[in-house]
Amino acid sequence: MYEKILIPTDGSDTAEVAVEHALDLAETYGAELHTLYVVDTDSMSLSLGPEQLDRIEQGNWGEMDEVRERAEGATRVVADRGRERGIDVVEHVASGRPHSVIEEYAEDHDVDLVVMGSHGRSGIRRALLGSVTERTLRSTDIPVLVVDAQ
Repeated sequence: MYEKILIPTDGSDTAEVAVEHALDLAETYGAELHTLYVVDTDSMSLSLGPEQLDRIEQGNWGEMDEVRERAEGATRVVADRGRERGIDVVEHVASGRPHSVIEEYAEDHDVDLVVMGSHGRSGIRRALLGSVTERTLRSTDIPVLVVDAQ
């Protein structure tokens, strides 16, 4: 049923719960697991200049090594746990508007299912879902499994 599963992660506790579901599904279906961390350039635009944002979007992190390390660390955790269970894992770090990047990545890689937490690192909960999750649900035709940490 599922050949490729995408788990966007930001390293938050809610994302961690979603990772467990994605790992279980990938193991059950023998699916390849893709883990994606999106550096939210909209949020970062408040503290960075246009030149810095352009460099990040082109993969030149420069003084933003801490952000890159956090992103790679979050995907590495998923990849390590997947490989321990014999799951093929593809890691990817990108920048942009998170819901747009998630949608584009899923379509470009023929993902069958997106598994994501109900809200992320911000800790600000909307009525039911975090803004990235809500926007992802509205912007893609690919099935999305939303996992709540509560």
